Amino acid sequence: EEDNIMVLMDDGIHHEPTRDSILSGYRRLVAESVAGDTVFCHYSGHGGRLVDDDGDEDDGYDETLIPVDFEHAGQIRDDVLFNEFVRPMAEGVTVTCLMDCCHSGTVLDLPYRFVADGDDVQMRADESVDFEGFLGPAFWTAGIIAATSLGGGGGGVGEIFGAIMDCCRCLCGAIMDSCECLCGCLCDCLEDNE
Repeated sequence: EEDNIMVLMDDGIHHEPTRDSILSGYRRLVAESVAGDTVFCHYSGHGGRLVDDDGDEDDGYDETLIPVDFEHAGQIRDDVLFNEFVRPMAEGVTVTCLMDCCHSGTVLDLPYRFVADGDDVQMRADESVDFEGFLGPAFWTAGIIAATSLGGGGGGVGEIFGAIMDCCRCLCGAIMDSCECLCGCLCDCLEDNE
């Protein structure tokens, strides 16, 4: 359903992906999601790193999303994403996030690490995390495709987003010329598989 899809894009047509609109989108997902729901969230844009400001990062850096207004509104730190999106998500909601940006492997501060270094490709639990106390009584079920863009990503889209569009073209037979078209195809595929 169209009112279940929110698109933020710096194309002059959609709402701009500002810091406030990105965080409002995550808050909306949290507020509207209930047990049994399936949520798909996709970010294709710039990612970065800032010096850790609270001592919770092993490498000394927070991973970030970089909104269009970052110069005056700031980057969105992984701590903020965790506290605004991951931690408050209702128990029993299945969330799939595709983060197509640099430094995306830990941008949600999940207790998992996806490694794809050419020699090894797998998701691993971070053994230093206390899973019993990680999110309190709720358990956040997540399918995460977290990958760092390989660069290039012609046509103004990230490489992962472009690959998904190509896959949907094959699955749906439709020309993927917009985010709305892609979201519609993905929804159709999800409904077919329920």
